[in-house]
Amino acid sequence: MRSFLFVPGDDSRKLAKALDCGADALILDLEDSVAADNKSKARRTCLDFLKAAVPLENRPALYVRINALDSGLSDSDLDDVMTAGADGIVLPKAQSGADVNLLDARIAVREALHDLPDGRTRILPIATETAASIFGLGSYREAGSRLAGLTWGGEDLAADIGAAANKDADGSWTEPFQMARNLCLFGAVSAGVPPIDTVYTDFRDVDGLREEARSAARDGFTGKLAIHPAQVAVINSPCASRLVSSSVVDAETRCDS
Repeated sequence: MRSFLFVPGDDSRKLAKALDCGADALILDLEDSVAADNKSKARRTCLDFLKAAVPLENRPALYVRINALDSGLSDSDLDDVMTAGADGIVLPKAQSGADVNLLDARIAVREALHDLPDGRTRILPIATETAASIFGLGSYREAGSRLAGLTWGGEDLAADIGAAANKDADGSWTEPFQMARNLCLFGAVSAGVPPIDTVYTDFRDVDGLREEARSAARDGFTGKLAIHPAQVAVINSPCASRLVSSSVVDAETRCDS
């Protein structure tokens, strides 16, 4: 899969529109894009959406980003969304392959409760969001068969280490974040799963996204996260010389809020 689009889990209208945006996978977000006092509503909204969308033909893969394992919210997230049979769970702030194994066990219980095939639900960790997690990137080889890929993040990592910025003036990653990116790539390939590049946060900068997508594809990443529907067309075509900005505008017109 090439493109993974985050969609706020508490916005039913955006979720419905995202189905037609061309992303290979949607990530229904219960974490960063949902305010603390809106978590329960987001779970219900995601559950309703999944019940309607999972049976559809020719749909994107449907993942749910739960809250972190140490947040006190992840079990409630799983209790709700696992009833509808999402294709996978995105695990934020994963520290190592041991976190994937822990989530695997929790998912297995819920698969049995809801008569879902054992092992059906995949896990995609965001594996570089804390300083400690960098030292666990070689451990995903032991994470088991649910592991769907490995991706990384620079925003939470910047906050964790106290970085004033994670990119230079020219838009390139600074050295700590370039290292995190590279180690995620090596960790994924070592584990035998797809490496997925992180988000490009300036969704209006089409040229910057195109260049970052090209660089990711050049270096070995097979997919990229997106935060806006207009980014999907660029990510799906990393050889972006044949893309024109009108295709991005068309996507934004169809799918934007």
